[in-house]
Amino acid sequence: MAAIHNLAVILKNPLNHAEFLLVKQTRPNRFGDEEYDSFVDSELWDLPSTRLNLLEGESESQIVVVGAESCSEKINLRKLDIDSALDRVLDQVGLAATDGGEWKFWKYVEEPEFGPGFPVHNVFITGQLVAGKNLQELCKWMSVETCLSWLLEVKPSSNRMGPLVVVGLINDSMQPADQIVPPILRYQEYPPGVKVIPIGSKTAKPFHTTNLIVFAPENVSNENEKNSFVASGDALIVDPGCRSEFHKELQKIVAALPRKIIVFVTHHHRDHVEGLSIIQKCNPDATLLTHENTMRRIGKGDWSLGYTSVSGAEDICIGGQRLRVIFAPGHTDGHMALLHVSTNSLIVGDHCVGQGSSLLDFRSGGNMSQYFQTTYKFLELSPHALIPMHGRVNLWPKHMLCGYLKNRRSRETSILKAIENGAETLFDIVSDVYSDVDRSAWIAAASNVRLHVDYLAQQDKLPEAFSVQKFHKTWPWFLSGWVWEYISYGFRLNYQKLRTWTLLISGIVAIFAVLYSVNKFNSK
Repeated sequence: MAAIHNLAVILKNPLNHAEFLLVKQTRPNRFGDEEYDSFVDSELWDLPSTRLNLLEGESESQIVVVGAESCSEKINLRKLDIDSALDRVLDQVGLAATDGGEWKFWKYVEEPEFGPGFPVHNVFITGQLVAGKNLQELCKWMSVETCLSWLLEVKPSSNRMGPLVVVGLINDSMQPADQIVPPILRYQEYPPGVKVIPIGSKTAKPFHTTNLIVFAPENVSNENEKNSFVASGDALIVDPGCRSEFHKELQKIVAALPRKIIVFVTHHHRDHVEGLSIIQKCNPDATLLTHENTMRRIGKGDWSLGYTSVSGAEDICIGGQRLRVIFAPGHTDGHMALLHVSTNSLIVGDHCVGQGSSLLDFRSGGNMSQYFQTTYKFLELSPHALIPMHGRVNLWPKHMLCGYLKNRRSRETSILKAIENGAETLFDIVSDVYSDVDRSAWIAAASNVRLHVDYLAQQDKLPEAFSVQKFHKTWPWFLSGWVWEYISYGFRLNYQKLRTWTLLISGIVAIFAVLYSVNKFNSK
């Protein structure tokens, strides 16, 4: 599969070889709104890095990277523009290529296919900085030990450590664990100990995988003997929702884990529970934790044993480490999240996704008012990272959550405007507000529109003449209208394409006809 490449540079301190250089990462753009801009993520530090582009034609990189041949089976570094990329990286810290001495290949790390875009594969190289160079204020010398303290003993709003330094250096320095994840599956371990494994699932586009979370600390303490936990175990699995063709891989993961397993399900959707039966079969002693509203919707064929009901604010203990259960309704009425306390990382289920906005399920108690409340609850937690079940880990949690608030409020304003302009049915509103969106996405959008209208009614913002009761009865008419619009829209697109090709072919024929006529005239 095609991929994007990134160059990450490990610059060693000439006065202390145990230290390497980290750079303060650039924040996302501000919203220009006082409320959203008041929620500020703490500083994020990581290895200096930049995009690594392919060289054109037969050109080759002029910078020699010692040991580059060791990864030649996967990537040819001489065909990548190392020269320009290295210049950009060193410019971030106020240095030049000559300040790094000899460059050596360190490792090549392929990112899992989180989707929907291309994965980003990272090339790590090392260099030792020439002594006596002054660094910019946005740089910091760090050791592996200091990085680990930042990662594993965090407090809300404290400095954060990015994934490149973890994947490039930290994970290698930790005690090697048993092979839990089958080699066929790529995964990302960030923060350390938390394995995020995207596996194919029956999820909605644009995604095609669900992130399976596996957490199995190496050093098990006696803290799990305390009575303050609703459940305790030696390993944790979150949302086993893979398709049947990946059940063998899931079975291998379960077999490699300790027997005392906790299974946590954020909600009942098929792409989050399809692998439950495999866990139950492989390890009947596993304990299932979920909300009672979720459990009511999980079929006996998926899980026939008992379960532990959680409603929020409970703590669970995995290998001596504490995780806090967070009630997070909105997507469904039983939706839950999970906070890993020591790293302050928040597993958010489907409240957030890696790209685009989340779909709220009106058939399963989805609620727009609760969705807003949950978003603010997450903001108050000041998480260091958001781990969605679809897409990449998000490194700017508050910015992402505020982006969701802004998007939902923007949609709400558009929906209200459509109603004030005379829209009465679900189809009227969706076709107005989502006119620039692919028709295949209108079904999903309709669910959110229904919940937005309910929320507008709750806030007493709807015009007096608008009947919410009559509006809800228009759902069947929306389906018939959508089918007609989808077919006619597809026909119009195909007609335009056909017309374009017809015009193009006609143009080519006309050009040849003119040339033929000219040649014939000249030959007379």
